Amino acid sequence: MSAQKNPTLHMIKLIVGCTSPEMLRDWVAVERHKGTAYVRTRTMPKRAAEIVQGGGSIYRVINGLIMCRQPIIGFDSYTRDDGHPGTLILVSDEVIPTQPRPMRPFQGWRYFKPEDAPPDLGQGAADLPDDGISSLPASLRNQLSELGLL
Repeated sequence: MSAQKNPTLHMIKLIVGCTSPEMLRDWVAVERHKGTAYVRTRTMPKRAAEIVQGGGSIYRVINGLIMCRQPIIGFDSYTRDDGHPGTLILVSDEVIPTQPRPMRPFQGWRYFKPEDAPPDLGQGAADLPDDGISSLPASLRNQLSELGLL
């Protein structure tokens, strides 16, 4: 009997001040820690090793929609500006667009199961071409998604 592999565990986190995956790509090029892109957070996930070993991603909520993901490559500790410890989620430079999906606001980050994650654009039969969705204004993508049209 073969051992069943555990499904990949992901994370999800809101982005404040970012209005599009394109803007996130610009941020990724600038915000670096030892040469690697990162996301700041307060607490180290207890399941960090599981996320990295399983090839997990961090899904990003922009303007109320899950719009993209970045593969997680590791975690590191740092000291926040207030002197308290914090965690850097080290991510790939790759920002992968996903089918937009509404997401209510929440604080911090959450674990995100694979079955809850939207597919990457281009991964499903009902997908519009990537440039068809990404060229729409975020507010229109949000409205179409809330209506179940995306």
